[in-house]
This record gives sequence, structure tokens and C-alpha cells, in this order.
Amino acid sequence: MASPADLWVKECGEASRLADEVSKMLSERGSLPPSGPETQRFLSGLRRRITILGTRLGKLEADLASLPRKSISDKEMHKRHELLSNLRAREKQMASALNMSYAADREDLLGSSKGTVDEVKRATGLDNQGIVGLQRQIMREQDEGLEKLEETVYSTKHIALAVNEELNLHTRLIDTLDQRVEDTDSRLQRVQKRLAILNKRNKAGCSCMCLLLSVLAIVILAVIAWMLLKYL
Repeated sequence: MASPADLWVKECGEASRLADEVSKMLSERGSLPPSGPETQRFLSGLRRRITILGTRLGKLEADLASLPRKSISDKEMHKRHELLSNLRAREKQMASALNMSYAADREDLLGSSKGTVDEVKRATGLDNQGIVGLQRQIMREQDEGLEKLEETVYSTKHIALAVNEELNLHTRLIDTLDQRVEDTDSRLQRVQKRLAILNKRNKAGCSCMCLLLSVLAIVILAVIAWMLLKYL
């Protein structure tokens, strides 16, 4: 069975690997868009890892303080304290970088805020456990804010879908109206053509009638003239 000192080394190695993973994720943050669901999931996972790292470091500090003095040498104890101090400094630096990144994203989405200043004031005078508790509380508040923002986004999405459906309906009605107007225009053109043909026929009929009446009048005049010459 491994001794407490050996277990501490194993857990410290796991914490160090977790710190390396967080550091790598922070370096990948710049390749993501400023906002969006993918970015929010990435930041949420990063926050949780930093919180887990802080919790593990707190446990390592407590376990190191409870180790029997005779189990390790003073030199080894100093080395472990230095290792923990470096990991704690990295954890605070990464948490600060994440808070700055999240504050910038939140300002882009929701506008400028005094939340960061308030968080700094709230953290003043707290010990390590208090800071961990405050970080968890801040994460819960941030998650609640993101949930409200998500609800707003979903509500806006539903409204946009409803508006889009209404626009599609209006488009279909306009297309139907255009088709009916085209059909009516075609019918009017056919009627106009028929009226033009009838008009031409009427004009031709009138011309024939006038010619016939003229011929008849000439014949009558000729008959009258012949009779006058005969009897005179």
C-alpha cells in the first residue's frame, strides 16, 4: 500500500497535468470566435477545470501540512512547498486570464459592467478556501446569466421563425396574386383583339351599305331624269 507521501506525489502530478491542460486551453482561446455557443461551452469547461485545479491544490496543501515530519526530509518538504507555490501561482494567473477573457466577452454581449470590480472587492481579505467558494459562486452567477441569455436567444429565434413563416405566407399570396393578374391581363388582351376584329368588320359593313345606297340614289336620279326627258 502506498504511503501518504507517495500518494501526495501522485496527486501533485495529476494537478500539474491538469494545469498544463488548462494552460493549453487558454492558448487555444484566441482561435475561437468572440462569442457563440461553441465559445461559451469552451469557457464553461475551462472554468470548471480551473476550479477543480484550485480544489486539488487546496487539498494538496492540507495533505502536505498533515504529513508526519519524519516521513520526508526537510529538503523534500521545501521542494514540495515550492512546487505547490508554483502551481498555485499558475492557477491564479490562469484564473485571472480567464476572468479577463470572460469579462471582455460578456461586455461584448451585454455591454460594459462593474461586475469585475465588484468581484475583486468581494475577494479582498479571503483565504484560499474563501476564494474557491467565491469563484464557485461567481461561476454560478455567470451560468445563470448565460442561461437567461440563452433563453432570450431562443425566444428571439422563435420570433424570427414566426416572422419568417409569416413572410413566406405573404410571399406565396403575392405570387398567387401575380399569377391571377397575369391571367386576367391575358384575357383582356384576347378580348381587345376580338373587339378590334369586330370593329374592322363593322367598318367594312358600313362601307358596303354606303356604296349600295349611293348606287341606288344614282339609279333613282337617272330614272327621274329619263322620265323628265321623255314627257317633256
